[in-house]
Amino acid sequence: MTKKRKIIVSGGGTGGHIYPAVAVAEALKKRFGHDDCQIIFVGAEGKMEMTKIPALGYRIVGLPISGLQRRFTMHNLALPFKVLRSLRMASKLLRDEKPDAVVGFGGYASLPLLWAAQRKGIPTVLWEGNSFAGLANKMLAKRARKVCVSYDGMERFFEPAKIVRTGNPVRGSFDGVVKKNPEAFAHFGLPADLPVLVVTGGSLGARVINEAVMAAMPQIVSERPFSLLWQTGSYYNAEMVERMKSYGTPDNVKVVPFIDRMDYAYSIADLVAARSGASTVTELSLTATPALFVPSSVVAEDHQTKNAEAIVAIGGAVLCTDADAVERMGLMARELLADRNRLDAMSRAISGFAPRDAAQRVAEVIDDSIKRPL
Repeated sequence: MTKKRKIIVSGGGTGGHIYPAVAVAEALKKRFGHDDCQIIFVGAEGKMEMTKIPALGYRIVGLPISGLQRRFTMHNLALPFKVLRSLRMASKLLRDEKPDAVVGFGGYASLPLLWAAQRKGIPTVLWEGNSFAGLANKMLAKRARKVCVSYDGMERFFEPAKIVRTGNPVRGSFDGVVKKNPEAFAHFGLPADLPVLVVTGGSLGARVINEAVMAAMPQIVSERPFSLLWQTGSYYNAEMVERMKSYGTPDNVKVVPFIDRMDYAYSIADLVAARSGASTVTELSLTATPALFVPSSVVAEDHQTKNAEAIVAIGGAVLCTDADAVERMGLMARELLADRNRLDAMSRAISGFAPRDAAQRVAEVIDDSIKRPL
């Protein structure tokens, strides 16, 4: 008889923590059988995982944990009490549920749960998607069974014997993306006879990337050097649409708050200008899409810059800083899109970076950690 598995998964705050965790949950269900594997998520109260995870059909338990503000606020004075309460709630959850393993995907929501699990002798596995390890994972790694990573060189953060390079789990498959699919051009209403730049600053948007696009708009509209698929983000969309009214309705520009079909976007893209979060890097690799990275300058440990630099080093991307983006991003994109040979070389370079079966690899590591306790 197959033994039923119960696994608790924690990590949240951003899509970069949530969706890899969901991808692994789906892989675990396939590995053990849907009816023989129970997944419970743990997140932080008030964060996006508390609505996103239930919408996908999973149970989630919220802890009152919150992050430390980098400047002094009254919020920080309450943090020790939130930590203690979260630890008590995590310990009770572990005592009641008796999981076979606990898996952390980074972020402060995972810290109290995995800390409690490790002290109860429950196998723990960590996943670190960035090239610079986050604080929670660095604190938890010493007692973890294994640490799954996406980048080489992570020995500077974790014990080499614990590291498994699995890659970054993503939901769905990008293997079937057909380059220059006519259906994709029709979906976005863009002409098929121009190279295409896809720009995205994430679901909410990024001010500096949007301003960089607006700075280049006179040339994009009048000279038509390329077509532009521009995701402004929900926060900035109304403003950008208003500012675009002075340009009329150019046939080579499509402005949207959110790209509903990223597979189609990657199909038509000759180049993508974007932030360099772990999930974006992986999707670009899986679709062999050259990148112009504009790393966020405000994320913890500047990990987006380090992510971008790893891809630049293998020839799959170029980097533009936040400080230079408004002045230089449009020009850099134009120069790259005019050089087909360079784009082809970048495509080949980035395509080999990310494993295509990352979620299955992480699920296998979790399974092995259950079977082979310390």
